[in-house]
Amino acid sequence: MARPRFLPDNFTLMLVATVALASFLPAHGEGEVAFNLLTNVAIAALFFLHGAKLSREAVLAGATHWRLHLLVFASTFVIFPIVGVVLRPVLSWMVTPELYLGILFLCTLPATVQSAIAFTSMARGNVPAAVCSASASSLFGIFITPVLVGLIVVHHDGNSGASPFDSIGNIMLQLLVPFIAGQLSRKAIGKWVERNRGLLKVVDQGSILLVVYTAFSEAVNTGLWHQIPPLALLGLLGCCAVILTIMLALTTYSARWLGFSREDEITIVFCGSKKSLASGIPMAKVLFATGPLGAIVLPLMLFHQMQLMVCAVLAQRYANRQRTANTATAKAVKPAAGKAVSAAKPGKSDGSSANAGAGR
Repeated sequence: MARPRFLPDNFTLMLVATVALASFLPAHGEGEVAFNLLTNVAIAALFFLHGAKLSREAVLAGATHWRLHLLVFASTFVIFPIVGVVLRPVLSWMVTPELYLGILFLCTLPATVQSAIAFTSMARGNVPAAVCSASASSLFGIFITPVLVGLIVVHHDGNSGASPFDSIGNIMLQLLVPFIAGQLSRKAIGKWVERNRGLLKVVDQGSILLVVYTAFSEAVNTGLWHQIPPLALLGLLGCCAVILTIMLALTTYSARWLGFSREDEITIVFCGSKKSLASGIPMAKVLFATGPLGAIVLPLMLFHQMQLMVCAVLAQRYANRQRTANTATAKAVKPAAGKAVSAAKPGKSDGSSANAGAGR
């Protein structure tokens, strides 16, 4: 039986099911402690396996395209946060203060890796540059995101979270150290990880589901759904749609204004307008250990799904335009080749006559 088109992907359905489970059966007491410990172990395993999988050669393949990477980094870590702060007076009335705190956190996160590369490939963009840019964004985000959170989230909201330097230390311990350990182990286990990509997917998705369950369990225990009105959830969808639209437009027209090729434009759009759920949720757990974690990760979950759906349509449109352009070029070349052949035939006839005359 064919899968109905209106259904989202399996992982999105699992996310929704996890939120529902935490809403009706949240973890309490010793169970909550056990889930938190299991979540920390899963996150460490996730970054260890990513470190073992990530090829240094693949990262360096597009490293020379510095103008493209500079624009992607500026979009991810400069323009995105500015958009979040500037739009606050316009959009904050649509959501609760805790939800807009989550929106500001969303704006500080690094770009996605897998989906940015996949969409770039689907749209026929510059894939080596996408691999380099998205991977570097994810790695540098470990250091940049805590500083941005300290500057625009904690500063604007007076949140009692840790200082950005304490947060960097915690993230280095929980995320970067396992990642480096994976890189150092790449020679020993890299091929095994490549052969068992399904394991990385299980750990990747499993760690996110665990964080979502523990975050929403804690949020439900403190009355999350009583604190967020239904209209605020609709407002949150509107806020995410506005921010995504602005970033897609800015990355597209910036790439064109700066004279990048169509392939580079595609890479800039898909790497500069996306935010990472896989990196964001573990970071939120570290950065907002004493904050309203459930409300903070909810905007990221909605934005993540929205960007996937919108970028899938956009990638298909880019690919269709490229196919149309290739078809038009082929049709233009074919008549030109026919004319060249026709022009060559009289010359051949004249040459034959001349030879014949010479023979006589």
